[in-house]
Amino acid sequence: MSSVTQNTSYVSPRGPWAKLFLVLLGVGILFGSYRIYQHATSFTVGLDYFSEDFQKYWMTLLYIQLPVLFGMGAAIVGWLWHTRDRQLDKLAPAEELRRYFVLLAQILVFAVVAYLTASPFTEADAAWHQVTVRDTDFTPTHIVLFYFGIPMFIMAGVVSFVYARTRLPQFANRISLPFALVVAGPIMIMPNLGLNEWGHTFFYAEELFAAPIHWGFVLLGWATFAAGGLVVQILTRVVELTKIVGTSEIAEGSQGAATARISA
Repeated sequence: MSSVTQNTSYVSPRGPWAKLFLVLLGVGILFGSYRIYQHATSFTVGLDYFSEDFQKYWMTLLYIQLPVLFGMGAAIVGWLWHTRDRQLDKLAPAEELRRYFVLLAQILVFAVVAYLTASPFTEADAAWHQVTVRDTDFTPTHIVLFYFGIPMFIMAGVVSFVYARTRLPQFANRISLPFALVVAGPIMIMPNLGLNEWGHTFFYAEELFAAPIHWGFVLLGWATFAAGGLVVQILTRVVELTKIVGTSEIAEGSQGAATARISA
């Protein structure tokens, strides 16, 4: 009896879970280090905008992080567009399912960045402005929140959106309204930030959360409601692909078993 040869023509799609863990670890270290730095220097060198120490320890961060973040985001988006799949109509179900795993991993990173930005750093900003008198719009908490956290938030969302548009037929053939709303939420924070800083500079000396200049920030909260529709769109297609890929795997196994019996 001859030996049975395994059929290796079919490979089940796998998610990028190891890479996801490394990215999340990097995000955690980056935000955690920034929080430690903020705690150590805000009250020591972060109270007087016109001091040399403030310019050295805080404004230097602002001048560095904005070009780096936007440059990084532009480079990633440009690479995604340049390497886009131009034959999505021929995309195999297994490969499409793998790409959905990648998209889900990117959305998870987007969600983690959103939490870190909107929870600990936003609450720290609220506490800071309730106990200190600002002499500039570029306070230590604002430099972290609005000029680091929000740009990271925007970059993560845009990258995932462009990935879906260039790699997945469901999103390449039409604009997903829920996806567009989720990504537009953090982007629309920036115009409201300008209104907020203008208001605090001219006629709101203290931090009143119920003030009209803060009302625009709820757009971010409203945008998160669209995440439910996006999850439904993704999971519906994942279920369909899972059935197709599972059927293909069973067929491959049956064919391999039949070939083995014939060889025997």
